[in-house]
Amino acid sequence: MRTRTLLLPLLLAFAPTPGATVHPAAAADAPSSAVASVDAVERYVLENGLEVILHEDHRAPLVAVNVWYHVGSKDEPAGKNGFAHLFEHLMFQGSKNVGEDMFFRYLESAGASERNGTTNLDRTNYFEVVPKTQLPLVLWLESDRMGTLLDHVTKETFESQREVVKNERRQNYENAPYGLVWGMVRAALYPKDHPYHLQTIGTPEDLDAATLDDVRAFFRTWYVPNNATLVVAGDLDKKRAKELIAQYFGPIAKGSPAKPHKAAMPVTLAKEKVLTVEADVELPRLMLTWPTPRGYDPGDAELDLLAHVLGGGKTSRLHKKLVYDLQIAQDVSVYQSSSLLAGDFDIVVTLRKDHTPEEAKKVVDDVLDELRKKPPSKDELGRAQTSIVSQMVFSRERLSTRADTFNYYNQTVGDPAFFAKDLARYEKPTAKDVQNALLTWVPKGKRIVTMVTPKKGAPRAGKLVDTKEVP
Repeated sequence: MRTRTLLLPLLLAFAPTPGATVHPAAAADAPSSAVASVDAVERYVLENGLEVILHEDHRAPLVAVNVWYHVGSKDEPAGKNGFAHLFEHLMFQGSKNVGEDMFFRYLESAGASERNGTTNLDRTNYFEVVPKTQLPLVLWLESDRMGTLLDHVTKETFESQREVVKNERRQNYENAPYGLVWGMVRAALYPKDHPYHLQTIGTPEDLDAATLDDVRAFFRTWYVPNNATLVVAGDLDKKRAKELIAQYFGPIAKGSPAKPHKAAMPVTLAKEKVLTVEADVELPRLMLTWPTPRGYDPGDAELDLLAHVLGGGKTSRLHKKLVYDLQIAQDVSVYQSSSLLAGDFDIVVTLRKDHTPEEAKKVVDDVLDELRKKPPSKDELGRAQTSIVSQMVFSRERLSTRADTFNYYNQTVGDPAFFAKDLARYEKPTAKDVQNALLTWVPKGKRIVTMVTPKKGAPRAGKLVDTKEVP
């Protein structure tokens, strides 16, 4: 059972009251003992280049192992879209000393409470949470696939997992309501030569064209110790953990990884681009998308706060206006999507029957115009700050989340112990700062407007029927 003993003082220290603005120095320069206890890490590098981050937390007899390979779909060569995600599947099938489909069986027998992997634009991660006595097993499993995966991957394994990925695409994208619409938006927002132009799931054409030799080359390029970071967090003895890490990972040879994309690659829109989509769905949908700064660049935190003012909860401006007052929408979501190279600000409105995306667009634009003229109130800002900070704090109760956050901070800002400074990013902005972010990054025009209209017989996932630019 996890306790909030250490985290409750942290929440009280950092969550501002409505209307209050707390100076970030309290978080960044003199963090409370609670911050230090959940953020204390030791970072070092093995001779083969593997970066290691250790974090002790003795409140429960558990350990979390979290491995990030610094490769995502943004790093895939032309014609190889979907390879990073394909490897997420291949990495669980076995390695030299772990038989086919035995990876999860070992973990289940060890009492693992969490075990999985995920892929996004910027990275691929693998994680497990097990009783602390099972740390040697998990480190062995992770090191064996890092060092010997290609000793196990056969043509049959590769082809079976390729079919699994293609089936996942069919289920979650091609046959899902609105399933292909976000891919249309991404392709319209990011130019063809931008690393974010295509989605992580991969295209059927590239997956079909892949060969076993392609897969081997991709692994040797990216899945090497000097392109990975290992986090071990929880009820551990650091000395013993270091011995185990050296034993299992130390012998793996250093590779010559390609350099992943890291520099900012922002995009701009000169005009408004309107996408008209037909889909065999019940409800119309409106999506508005603006190009914005990447994560942790100026404006990023302010846009998170703006998103909460607009769509964070039942009292937010768009939710109240569209869902409760006018009752033309089923739901509203607003978010700042912050990635390593660029970001985008999105407003998604799913309408009720007999209402149109054009109706919603007019209401959204009116609400945005109000904020352009007058910043959010102190109460709105205070609620946004409290909600975001509270979510950040309490999410770190979960050991696996904390371990993953160390890896996230390490890749994005180069400091795994960035949590207190991250909190300060949301305490510092004023209502005027949030309004300035809106004026700078969410201007009139210069956006992608996607209108999804229900039509019987159209693909359920959506079909792009028209694209036009509005001066």
